[in-house]
Amino acid sequence: MEEDGAAEAATEKSSGTFLSGLSDCTNITFSKVQRFWESNSAAHKEICAVLAAVTEVIRSRGGKESETEYFAALMTTLEVVESPESLAAVAYLLNLVLKRVPSPVLIKKFSDTSKAFMGILSSQACSSSTSALRWILSCLAMLMRKQDLAAWSYPVTLQVYHGLLSFCVHTKPKVRKAAQYGVCSILRGSEFMFGDGAPDHHPAAPSTAKFCVQEIEKAGGTKEATTTLHVLALLRDLLPCFPAAMVKTCCETLLRVMTLSHVLVTACAMQAFHSLFSAQASMACLPPELNAQIITALYDYVPSTSDLQPLLTWLSTMERAHVNLGRLEKDLCWAHLPRLFSAAMNCFLSPHSQVVSAAAQTLETLLSECIAPHVEDLGTVSASAPAPAAYLCKMFRSVEEGLTYRFHAAWDEVLRVLEVFFETCGKQCHPIMRKCLRSLCDLRLSPHFPYATQVDQAVGAAVSTMGPEVLLEAVPLEIDGKEETLDFPRSWLLPVLRDYVQGARLGFFTSYFLPLAATLKSRALEFTQAGKCVEAKIYDTLQWQVWTLLPGFCTHPTDVLEAFKGLARTLGMAISERPDLRPTVCQALRTLIHKGCETDAERTEVGRFAKNFLPILFNVYSQAQEDGGSSAQRRSVLDTVRAYLTITDPQMVCGFLQKAGVKLTSPESSEFTRLSILDLVVAMAPYVDEQSLGSLYCTIQPSLQSKERSMQKKAYRVLEEVCAAPHAPCQAFVRSHLQDLQRALLNSLKSAASPAKRPRLKCLYHIVKQLSVEHEPFITALVPEVILCTKEVSVGARKNAFTLLVEMGHAFIRFGPTPQEAMQRFLLLIYAGLTGSVTMISCTVLALTRLFFEFKDHLELSVVEQLLQNICLLLASRTRDVVKAALGFLKVVLLLMDTKLLAKHVQTMLETLGNLSDDMRRHFRMKLRNLFTRFIRKFGFELVKGLLPSDYHKVLVNIRKAEARNRKKRALKQAAADTGEEEVPPAQPRGDSMEEILADSEDEEEEEEEWQRSKERRKQARQKGQAWLKEGEEDEPLNFLDPNVSQRVLATEPGPRRSRGVSHDFQVSEDGRLIIHEEEEEVDDDESKGADEEMADVLQDVGLRSKKSQKRRFRDEPDDEEPEAETYSQYRAGGSGIHRQLDKESAFGAEYRSKKGKGDVKKKGQLDPYAYIPLNRSRLNRRKRAKMQGQFKGLMKGAQRGAKAGRRNRLKAQRP
Repeated sequence: MEEDGAAEAATEKSSGTFLSGLSDCTNITFSKVQRFWESNSAAHKEICAVLAAVTEVIRSRGGKESETEYFAALMTTLEVVESPESLAAVAYLLNLVLKRVPSPVLIKKFSDTSKAFMGILSSQACSSSTSALRWILSCLAMLMRKQDLAAWSYPVTLQVYHGLLSFCVHTKPKVRKAAQYGVCSILRGSEFMFGDGAPDHHPAAPSTAKFCVQEIEKAGGTKEATTTLHVLALLRDLLPCFPAAMVKTCCETLLRVMTLSHVLVTACAMQAFHSLFSAQASMACLPPELNAQIITALYDYVPSTSDLQPLLTWLSTMERAHVNLGRLEKDLCWAHLPRLFSAAMNCFLSPHSQVVSAAAQTLETLLSECIAPHVEDLGTVSASAPAPAAYLCKMFRSVEEGLTYRFHAAWDEVLRVLEVFFETCGKQCHPIMRKCLRSLCDLRLSPHFPYATQVDQAVGAAVSTMGPEVLLEAVPLEIDGKEETLDFPRSWLLPVLRDYVQGARLGFFTSYFLPLAATLKSRALEFTQAGKCVEAKIYDTLQWQVWTLLPGFCTHPTDVLEAFKGLARTLGMAISERPDLRPTVCQALRTLIHKGCETDAERTEVGRFAKNFLPILFNVYSQAQEDGGSSAQRRSVLDTVRAYLTITDPQMVCGFLQKAGVKLTSPESSEFTRLSILDLVVAMAPYVDEQSLGSLYCTIQPSLQSKERSMQKKAYRVLEEVCAAPHAPCQAFVRSHLQDLQRALLNSLKSAASPAKRPRLKCLYHIVKQLSVEHEPFITALVPEVILCTKEVSVGARKNAFTLLVEMGHAFIRFGPTPQEAMQRFLLLIYAGLTGSVTMISCTVLALTRLFFEFKDHLELSVVEQLLQNICLLLASRTRDVVKAALGFLKVVLLLMDTKLLAKHVQTMLETLGNLSDDMRRHFRMKLRNLFTRFIRKFGFELVKGLLPSDYHKVLVNIRKAEARNRKKRALKQAAADTGEEEVPPAQPRGDSMEEILADSEDEEEEEEEWQRSKERRKQARQKGQAWLKEGEEDEPLNFLDPNVSQRVLATEPGPRRSRGVSHDFQVSEDGRLIIHEEEEEVDDDESKGADEEMADVLQDVGLRSKKSQKRRFRDEPDDEEPEAETYSQYRAGGSGIHRQLDKESAFGAEYRSKKGKGDVKKKGQLDPYAYIPLNRSRLNRRKRAKMQGQFKGLMKGAQRGAKAGRRNRLKAQRP
């Protein structure tokens, strides 16, 4: 909308009277307008004035301010207004209200309304102001969308529609855009198109298509082709809405204009085709035959391989065309795919990497969307198979040709396409792919081949789908243990098979790989006996690699029932006799149980051998460290025991448990043996019956109070597993022994060692979950222990303590009577800890913090206020731990509590913080800083400053500056990111007020700015519209009768490509120097993150979050069932004092230092020694200038002394 200075001044003078009926307008339709009333824009003020006047008229006549009343009043106003500004304002308001006017009203008033709109359109068509025209076009489109199907049979309706359609080629961009949007909304969004009896296409669609064709033919091949481009933009949105006959006509027209070789016209036409195929139109719009005809026709417009953007567009369009054709008719699509595969492979010869990547992506998409859903219907495909399998053979031959040398620059993309081909069709098409597999393996053996990883991935995809048998038939392994040389050219296949084999026959491993592994092992032993260590190591490694294939063969095998019984004995012997193979075999058994036994019969078959495997595994695990292997091996064995127990008969497990109990109580058993047996008991406990659990409980009960910490810890682990197991016998045991368990756990409280706290708390957690209201005294007795455990050394113990604390709160809520009363009763138990020792007080505050975080919704306001007051009192403590916990509570309160509720206590909190002692202020300065930052964010700088002593004001000012600096940095970073994404200069802001920002919308952009932008676009379009003719090769003249001459018309200027400068992402100063920021200059960013990291620390303290390093340490800690083993220190030196690095790096030039005398010596084959002062950024400091000058002076004096001494020595040597 245009703004006029005089109109704006006049509007400002009278705005007070105009807006009297605006602010209390009750119709929500105009809520958008009510934000304009403080705007400085004359157009906005005019809209507000018109709305206020219309509202007053409606009220004066007793109206209810409905949409229909506003529609009638605004239509009446539309006929009497004269100025363009008022006309635009009325049209804008009509555009808003028409969306909500009932359809019957608009249908009945169509004739009068459309006549009024058409009159304004005819009068304003040539006006310099476009605002009114835009809104009237939008109103007309909305009016026609509301008409029913019968109205479109009248000539007057089509006449009005054609009037709207004529504006789609208007010279003004905003008018043209509004008209095109209106036409699209009518054809695609009319209300009758969504009903039950909706037609296949809009009644106006044929006439719209004829209009587009006529406009294109009328424009012809003019210089700028502006009208053609406008119509093509319209067709891009409308083609899927036309009937099939008109789609065909339009497509023929598009193909004709593409022969003009106008780059922009060709690009827009291709976009129209792309939108047609992407819309997935019905057969009534795009029959499969027409789709196929368009595909054939588009081959006449293949751009040159060196023409980047047109070729990318062509590939994308053809991809969508074939995907859509595959959706409509699969056989017809498959018949056209070989030609596209051939054309796409030619694109791999393009000098542009983007074209090569796009061609590869196109082929991958076609394979996954057109081929993969139907390939299983083909069966096995051979080279002589009839169609449609023959089409698949042609496609694969085209891709296979990419392995020839002329495609060597794009081999990585060709290999990626082959990988997808193997994944998609390998199972059915392996007969025609064997030659390609041999070519791949030969290619990988080429010297300095750069794409070995891609070949491995492609061959791996073939292994996954075809199976290892097919691969090894096509490409033999060529390893049999009888080699004369130790080259093993295809040994790289073993790691590929290991990583990708799955779904294969387990019997193939037994028949092929097991004998091969035995042969290789015997050959290694022969070389060992002969003293040839290198050869022995090679063969030993090969046999180990063969064994590593076993877990892959155990992943979804196809013949478990037939093959496992022939393999079980060998696996058992490998576990007991071959410690080097033990982890691999155990992994294979676990994989077979978890991923191979998919049916009950398979689980029964593998479980049948539990009586053989479990004793072997038990014996291996119970052996001492020397015989039982390393800690990792023992862990693998224990994991295998756990896996096998899931498919073992429970009665057999009970027998094993009984024998373990006997060994556990035997005096002959060593401590290591008892600990190992307890680990096995922990694994077996969830799978035995209730009677066995009773005897087990009697066996381990004395260990709960044992003075041996490891035994006590393992005993609690047994109880934890029993209490946590979901199996019915375990749950029945816990229910029947609940009283006994409570009594035992309370009696063992005083003797519980620190390592046993973690499983003990977990056991209590599972018991508390099952308690009812009569067990409340038991929970009450646990409170002191749980609170103290929140500061245990073990991370797991602290985590379990907080988890148990929360569960106790849930138990009290279950006990009732109401959640609020229950939580108040529970908090009274926690409050008792505030009267204990210093450690107890700090633990209690941590517990209260966690409970407040979890149950804030169940706490009454008075309870929260009392809690906050008590914490504020604790801030006066002289103990750092207590103050630290209290500060953490305040941070959580600031995070969770509503600002209005918190405002009552902000004075108390800040005054308490201000009264902290100097020692506390110094020690917790960073915590206080982050706390003040959150206070400022919530309550503002002035309030916080007024409530804190003057000693804190400097810190507060610094916080405010840092916050402002960080906000500015984030804004600049966001702006830079937006600029990088959009690649357009950022728009200039129109003002600082909220109203001005809201007013800055697309609908109210200035005509002048639009004119400037359109001028720049026209300039860019002229540049983009330029085309180049590529001359003939060498001295051959260009033949214009060549059918492929269209490929000679390029949108990209031919010639040597200029190498673009490498972006280093460094800022450049005005004088051209690089600005490189070092880590010290990023302190501000660290400050901005400080508050969030501080909150993370608080949440970690209360068990809600753990740092990554602690998570890693917790994950790497040995499990509770693992006995303590020798571990190597992972400490790394760094820092000062006792942590300093002892093996310092040698000084610069130390290698030239003489061992016998002073000075340096020359070394043969090395550079001559020289003296220098290393460049250091800190040397630029002015305060260190004198020191730097002294170093240079000393260096020069030393050089001069050395030169004099050398001269004297030479003179002495020359004397007789």
